[in-house]
Amino acid sequence: MSITTELPGGTYHLGDLEVTRVGYGAMQLAGPHVFGPPADRDAAIAVLREVVALGINHIDTSDFYGPHVTNEILREALAPYPDDLRIVTKVGAFRDEQGGWPQALEPHQLRQAVDDNLQRLGLETLDVVNLRMPGGDDTMTPQPQEPIEERFGTLAELQQQGKIRHLGLSTVNAEQIAAAQRIAPVVCVQNPYNIARRHDDDLVASLAEQGIAYVPYFPLGGFSPLQSAELDAVAQRLGASRLAVALAWLLQRSPNILLIPGTSSVDHLRENVAGAGLELPADAVAELDAIGS
Repeated sequence: MSITTELPGGTYHLGDLEVTRVGYGAMQLAGPHVFGPPADRDAAIAVLREVVALGINHIDTSDFYGPHVTNEILREALAPYPDDLRIVTKVGAFRDEQGGWPQALEPHQLRQAVDDNLQRLGLETLDVVNLRMPGGDDTMTPQPQEPIEERFGTLAELQQQGKIRHLGLSTVNAEQIAAAQRIAPVVCVQNPYNIARRHDDDLVASLAEQGIAYVPYFPLGGFSPLQSAELDAVAQRLGASRLAVALAWLLQRSPNILLIPGTSSVDHLRENVAGAGLELPADAVAELDAIGS
C-alpha cells in the first residue's frame, strides 16, 4: 500500500514494508522506569490513536516494556490494526521483579518472546523483530565479543515458520551485522546515536548504501540527557526546543535514518512531529556536526 503523508522526511522501506521516517516509540506508555502500568491508561490509548491520526505508521515496541503493558495497550488502542500500520518489536531481554533488564538470549527464550509478542499484540505475523544484543557497562555500547549467530539463527528459523516477516538488530557493530547477514537479510539496525554520540557515523553511511534503515534511540541521551551549550545555543537562535533540533538534525543527517521519539502526551507527540520538520540552516548544521567531532 502506498502511503500519502505530509510528515517530515517522507517514507523509507523496511524490506517490502513502507514506513514513515517519523515513527513513534511506545516505551514511555508503561509506568515509571518502563515498569508497571501507566498512571493514566486512557491517556496512553489517546496517544496511540493520535499517532495513527497523524499518519505515522511505524510504531516501535517490545513485550518487555512493562513488561507486557505496552503491547496490551497497543492492542486495546489500535486493534484491528490499520492495513498499513507496521509494528516493530524487539527481543533479547526480560524484566525481573525488581525492574531489572536481564538478558534473555537463549533459543528457548527468544522463541517464547516472539510468541509473547504475537499473543499480546494479537497478530499472526510480526512485521519486524529486532534482536537486542547485550550492551556494555552503559547497556548501550555494542560488545564485539558477543556471538550473534545462534541467536539470530533462532529468529531466522521463526521467520521461515511465518511468525516474523523481517529481521533487525539492536546494539550491534558492523562485524555483528555482517555475521547476521550471512544467515538472513537485515532490514534495520537500532543503536544509540545522537548529535554528541557519533560513533556510528560510518555505520550509518554503510547501511544507507545497502538500503538498510538506521533507527537511533535516545536522541537526547536517554536516561542521562546530553549537556551541550552548542545545542542549546542553536535551539535558542532558532526559537525551537532542544529535542526539535536534535530530531531535525537526525532526519537531515541521512535518508535511511528513522525516528522513534517516545512520549505519553498527545501534545508532546504533536510537538515532536512538528520539531522533526524543522529546517536547519547550513550554519546550524555545521555547528551541530561539530559537537560530536
